[in-house]
Amino acid sequence: MARFGVILPAAGSSTRMTGFQKKKPFLDLKGRPVWVRTAEHFLGRNDVCQTIVAVSPDDLDWFRETYRPNLAFMDIQIVAGGTSRAESVRNAIQQLSTEVEYIAVHDAARPLLAARWIDEIFAAAQQHKAAIPGLRISSTVKRVGGNGRITETVDRTGLVQAQTPQVFERGVLEKAFAICRNLAGATDEASMVEAAGHPVQVIDGWPMNIKITTAEDFRLAELFVGALPKPASLGGLHPFGDELFR
Repeated sequence: MARFGVILPAAGSSTRMTGFQKKKPFLDLKGRPVWVRTAEHFLGRNDVCQTIVAVSPDDLDWFRETYRPNLAFMDIQIVAGGTSRAESVRNAIQQLSTEVEYIAVHDAARPLLAARWIDEIFAAAQQHKAAIPGLRISSTVKRVGGNGRITETVDRTGLVQAQTPQVFERGVLEKAFAICRNLAGATDEASMVEAAGHPVQVIDGWPMNIKITTAEDFRLAELFVGALPKPASLGGLHPFGDELFR
């Protein structure tokens, strides 16, 4: 069985999340923190041997104290994030055990997953060494200028909206980080792997796998959380689980 290490970046500033006192991964979604819901999708898997959460250095002490009850029952490693997403992921990669063969990077603020979706992307990564989920764009796409006016209608053929988990053979991702000269400009891991010359396979993504970025996204997540595909039997991972994990 291939062994996966999972990295959950949670060090962002959440500047677009207005109207809330906490950063988006730390919001309570139907009674449980977003990042906890996200992590739980991976913690119960036999093929995941390590899970790391990257948290802003300014939040580390607060995070450990606030979530002490959760962390007591979760096999989670915490690392200090960087000033960009890529730097946070790099810091986490440096803490991976030698047992890890594949690295999965998943947004901590993307809590709406299902076990079979993870199965699909893990299988694709083992086949292609680099794989991401992507949603095909069905709406007409417009390019808009600084004045708010349309400058071009973009051909949407072949366009997808990248999602996570983005999963890579360990050596492929480590090489991409080693040769990247602009970590701050990397918006996802796939773009770095592409730049390193390795092809990245895209599988069909999942509409409910939204990233909570705005208040509107959070309201959608509240609606979707009860509609996720449920496994036949998962069992409680810890005493703070809810009906989705029983």
